[in-house]
Amino acid sequence: MAKPVLYSAITNHGFGHTTRAAAVAATVQQLLPEVELIVATTAPRWLLDCYIEGDFIHRQRAFDVGVIQADSIQMDLPATLEKLQHIQGMEAEWVAEESAFLSSAGVQLVLADIPPIAVSIAHAAGVPCWMMSNFGWDFIYRPWGGGFEDIADWISERFSQCDRLFRLPFHEPMAGFPVIEDVGLTGGDPRFDATDLRQKYSLAAPKEKTVLLTFGGLGLQQIPYEGLKAFTNWRFITFDRNAPDLPNLVKIQDPSLRPVDFMPLCGRAVSKPGFSTFSEACRQDVPIITITRDDFAEAQLLIDGMAASYEHRILEAEDFFEGSWRFLAQPLTPPLRPKQPLAKTGNQQIAQAVVDYLSAA
Repeated sequence: MAKPVLYSAITNHGFGHTTRAAAVAATVQQLLPEVELIVATTAPRWLLDCYIEGDFIHRQRAFDVGVIQADSIQMDLPATLEKLQHIQGMEAEWVAEESAFLSSAGVQLVLADIPPIAVSIAHAAGVPCWMMSNFGWDFIYRPWGGGFEDIADWISERFSQCDRLFRLPFHEPMAGFPVIEDVGLTGGDPRFDATDLRQKYSLAAPKEKTVLLTFGGLGLQQIPYEGLKAFTNWRFITFDRNAPDLPNLVKIQDPSLRPVDFMPLCGRAVSKPGFSTFSEACRQDVPIITITRDDFAEAQLLIDGMAASYEHRILEAEDFFEGSWRFLAQPLTPPLRPKQPLAKTGNQQIAQAVVDYLSAA
C-alpha cells in the first residue's frame, strides 16, 4: 500500500506563515508517522527543521510574494505589485509544472497557507486543496487600490474554489471561502528545559523582569536598544544578530532555538503585530506589548483579538521608537473579555482532519 503523501504549500512572506504551517505539519507526522511530507516554500531549511523533527522533502517553490519588505514594517508596494502581476502571468505555466509534480509524487492532499494558486495546482492534479489562515491576501491588497484591486479579484476567485478552510483566530471574515471551520491557536511548543536555558544564558532576573524582544523574521532596522541601559536589573532576549552588545541584552544565535523556547522564562514579549508571535505567546500565556501598524490590514485584527483575551499593552509606534522603554514598568492592560480565552488546539484540530482524510484515501 502506498504511503500517504501531504503537500504543504506556504506563502513566501516573512517567517510567520512558515512556522505555523510547519507546526501543523509536525503534528501530522506525530499522528501519522508513515506520512510522506513535501513542504513547498523558499523559507530556509533551518527554520523548517526547528519545527519539523521528522523527515520531509523541502521543495524550493515560491507561488506568491506576500509583501516585499525591507524589514518587518517597511513595505515596497510598487515592487510588490510588479511581482504579483508577474505571478499572475506565470500562473498557467506554474500550475502545469507543479500539478505534474504532484501527480508523479502521489500527493493526495494539498494544505496551503495561503498561496492562492495552490488551489489551481491541486485541482489540476485532481486532489483537494485545504487552506489554513486568519486572512486572505485579497483582504490585504484590496485597500491599497489601483492595480492591487485587480490582483485582489484574481485572488478571491481562486480562494472561492478552496475545498476547506481552517480559519485561525484573529481573523477577517474570509467570507469568500465556501467551507469554513474555525480552529484554535497554532504554533510551536518549547523544546528545551527552561532551567537549562536560564543557566546557559545567565538569565538571573526574575520572570517579570525578563523580556523577549521579537519582531519577526525580517526584524526592524531601528530598534532603540540603547534605552535598555536604564534597566540594569532586567534581562532582554533578542534574536537580532545586529543588536549591540549590552550587559543586559542576551543575543541568541543558535539556529536550533526559537522565540517560543524562551517564552516560559519571560514576563513580557515586545513585538510588532504578527500572527505566529501573538499565537505562540498566547499559547504560553505570555503578555504581549505590541506596537501599532496602520498600513497592513491584518495588524488591527491581531491586536484586537489578542487584547480581547490576554493581558497586553498597545503602544503607538512613535512611543516605541522614542526609545525610553518606560512602558516596561507600567501596568499591563487586562483582557477586555477575560471569560473568552482562545482554544490552543489549532495544531491538533487541523492535523487530525488531515490524518483522517489521508487514512481514508
